[in-house]
Amino acid sequence: MKNPSDLRYFCYCLVHKYGSPESISEEQKAKEFRHYYLRDLPPTVKALRIVASCCGCNLDSSDKMPKNMRGFNQVVNGKSNIVIKDGDTVSGMQNTILHEIREIMEGIFPTVCRDYKPLKTSAKHYAANKFATAVLLPEETFTKKVYETGFDVIELASHYSKSCSQVLLRIGEVLQGKLFFYAGMYEPDTDNNWRVTYWTGSSNHNDSEANVYGLDGFFPRKNRSVTAGSLVEMTIKEGKSHMVEQISLLDEMEDEGLIAIANPLLIQNQPAKVILMVLLSHNRDLLLSQVERIKPVIVERFHQHL
Repeated sequence: MKNPSDLRYFCYCLVHKYGSPESISEEQKAKEFRHYYLRDLPPTVKALRIVASCCGCNLDSSDKMPKNMRGFNQVVNGKSNIVIKDGDTVSGMQNTILHEIREIMEGIFPTVCRDYKPLKTSAKHYAANKFATAVLLPEETFTKKVYETGFDVIELASHYSKSCSQVLLRIGEVLQGKLFFYAGMYEPDTDNNWRVTYWTGSSNHNDSEANVYGLDGFFPRKNRSVTAGSLVEMTIKEGKSHMVEQISLLDEMEDEGLIAIANPLLIQNQPAKVILMVLLSHNRDLLLSQVERIKPVIVERFHQHL
């Protein structure tokens, strides 16, 4: 720990400040990492290459990557070596560098906290993904941007140069417990059958009445196919954004219900993805910025379906 910038010293500082690594959230790890190595500057690929070097890691690229992998880390001559996919996107390189650094940290933690038991492979991979996203999309500034864009996943993905899936899942993380909402991303498979590939959501921990319970199967989960007559089907068929202003949930039409908007990501004027966002009706103003920008086709009412 002679070099105050190396990764082992950083892990030691985390444990000294927060206690056992298992009690430190990925948000906390990411916040400390940004402050310690990036000084809260933008995490560009160039900056992250420098950070990797400061962490004591060599950084290489290769066009021969294991199947379904964008990168990996290994020890070469006693030094951590991060290998990233040659020719990957900027976003892919950013995520990979941070993901691998987090995995390397997991191997260091037991050396600075003897009672700590390292995460198993799948849990380590999940933690590394969350860490990378939290570094790249800082909670405070990202949350502010979510509200500024009217919960527009496609606009946020463009602004941050990140995938729609990463942005969608990040919204679920930063708003967890603060607001009731549901969001899902639909994509076509090789046979052009559209299904949910990613979804997220949150409830309101401060107001239990500001949530929707008892709607088993109402909100589409992963692999759910597009429902006939749904807002998403309308959006796919017409290639235009659609919004339903009132989704009644009970047979009595006086219930407050939901509001939903489906927004397509168009490539060569054809939908490549569709983002479905659902909020409680009384939170409709939160979507205003998105609505004014994309000008969706308005559907007046649905009853017990999206």
